[in-house]
Amino acid sequence: MNGLLAIIRDHALKNPQGIALDPVTSVPVSWAELADKVADRTAALESAEDPGQPHVLCLDHGAEAAIAELALLEARIPVLSLPSFFTREQVQHAVAASGAGATEPSASHPAPSPLPRGTARVTFTSGSTGTPKGVCLSAHQMLAVAASVVEAVGAEHAGSHCALLPPGILLETVAGFFATILAGGTYVCPPQAEVGLADPFRPDFVMMAQRLADWEITSLILVPEYLAGLVAVMEKTGLRLPHLTLVAVGGARVPVDLLARARALGLPVRQGYGLTECASVVSLESADEEMAGSAGRPLGHMKARIAPDGEIVLEGEMFLGTIGEPREPGPLHTGDIGRIDDQGRLWVEGRKSALIVTSFGRNISPEWVEAELTGQPDILQAMVHGDGLPAPEALLVPARPDADLAVAVAAANTVLPAYARITKWREVAPFTPMNGQLTGNGRLRRKAITAMWLDGPVQFFDKLEAATFRSRLGFLAIPQVRAGLAGTISRRTYIDYLRQAWHHVRHTVPLMQAARARLLNRQDLLTALDEYIEEETGHEEWILADIAAAGGDADAARVSDPAPATKAMVDHAYRCIEEGNPASFFGMVYVLESVSVALAQRGASAVAENLGLPPEAFTYLTSHGALDQDHMAFYAKLVNGLQREEDRIAILQMAREMFGLFGGVFASIDMEEDVHVAA
Repeated sequence: MNGLLAIIRDHALKNPQGIALDPVTSVPVSWAELADKVADRTAALESAEDPGQPHVLCLDHGAEAAIAELALLEARIPVLSLPSFFTREQVQHAVAASGAGATEPSASHPAPSPLPRGTARVTFTSGSTGTPKGVCLSAHQMLAVAASVVEAVGAEHAGSHCALLPPGILLETVAGFFATILAGGTYVCPPQAEVGLADPFRPDFVMMAQRLADWEITSLILVPEYLAGLVAVMEKTGLRLPHLTLVAVGGARVPVDLLARARALGLPVRQGYGLTECASVVSLESADEEMAGSAGRPLGHMKARIAPDGEIVLEGEMFLGTIGEPREPGPLHTGDIGRIDDQGRLWVEGRKSALIVTSFGRNISPEWVEAELTGQPDILQAMVHGDGLPAPEALLVPARPDADLAVAVAAANTVLPAYARITKWREVAPFTPMNGQLTGNGRLRRKAITAMWLDGPVQFFDKLEAATFRSRLGFLAIPQVRAGLAGTISRRTYIDYLRQAWHHVRHTVPLMQAARARLLNRQDLLTALDEYIEEETGHEEWILADIAAAGGDADAARVSDPAPATKAMVDHAYRCIEEGNPASFFGMVYVLESVSVALAQRGASAVAENLGLPPEAFTYLTSHGALDQDHMAFYAKLVNGLQREEDRIAILQMAREMFGLFGGVFASIDMEEDVHVAA
């Protein structure tokens, strides 16, 4: 036993009917019920599972995931917790490396991995597409950190803590979940879609803020981007969150002006600092700090000092090692640059490895400049580089379709000293865990970003993603698209969407055949078209079957007329193929396949849950979600091999036009306001 079940039983004796877990969308779990459920699940696990082999845990937030986490900890079975945004390759690597078992029915079962003795959790810190090493943590270390968090903030904050960070993120598990259980609070753990996080990297902050208000949440753990989104909504709408007593922010440096804006709105924000190797939290601001921007004082379980070169060095209970490599005793050299002031507060000022030294001999921490850039409303993400150059430069991701990046950079430069001002910048596609350029906690993976955008020629597919990102943002802003991704549409609206999908999907193969007829001298594209034609033939019939399974009239859909917007999209595609460059068709392919992945992964499950429709009503979406993930890799290889500039221009132009035309199809669908949610 690790002691957590004993604490749960103690809470159950003192407050048996008090709510321990509130998944929001299902029945809450009392302390008495939680004690019984964890004990029963622990016994089942101990009799059924090999204690030496990690158990893969990849669930959305909810009571089931929470009970499983507690029972596995109690049963001393190592947990391999995988974030939902990991790609198939990342999951397979993590599972194989840790010896947790096969990920595919046909895959071979790996031998148990040499985990350090006492491992309770294996965490892959970077979410890399390569082969990162899993960090191994003990139950004692994680619970010690959770206890330090409770001691630092006070048990009076143990009200209703809401899980917002993606499932599988260590910071939320230790400092949010375990700390709440220790303190006897209520862990509010709704599915991510229920709190505006159907896509955790494109949150619906309006929904998030409203849910936090409605549920009277008292504490949160956020990354800076989530804090910025909530602050923007509160400033715009006047909404306030008076029940919050603690908002801890970590994962990356928080701009000082954002902290000031948050506190002006009454948000009790405290910035912290932590590392996976330290089981998350190392330090946290106290409630009465007068100077914003520090990461606070180290918590009771940890000591910090600054090495002569400015690196932060930590001492205390650390990780056990990585898979196959037990850790050598001694302090942890973090790789972070910082200082400790005369009040004992830790100030984190950048990464040792990312430090920029300009040709004028000035040392610049890129995080400092990035914080100023992303503090501008028009800049979503920024990576500053320029080692050896006269001045720093930046890669920028726009925050909205009409973002003026030049004006935003100029505004950020006004608060920077001359030697740190951005002199050149380039607009790029977003940095995400899916493309290997962002960690699960929101940190930039600088080497991966540099390899894609700075080391040599940029691949055409990456240019296409960057050049169409504003168009994608415009598409995602359409109310019908947002509602579909969140699952908040009626059955009639879903059926109307399927009807329009049928009207354009039935033209997919004819469009391909038309393009093929005009590309007879292009063997590179003919082979791809033949594969697409074979793959896509008959998919329109899947849609009719889905309509019937959803309670609609498939025969009526078959003989109906398309909406004007749908007809306009299809007609435009035929016209471009027949009168222009037929290779432009691959611009349409890019839009439809990339959008279908989002609709399948997030929209289908959310709609199914809200409307209570059977899986048979989502055959087209779910099948295409799986297919198009593979298709996108095939597509990227195809277009990266194109040598003719006129083909690239035609594809890019068509993609931009198709985002607008396909968005028009969604915008033409009427939405019912009264959505009946399944019980």
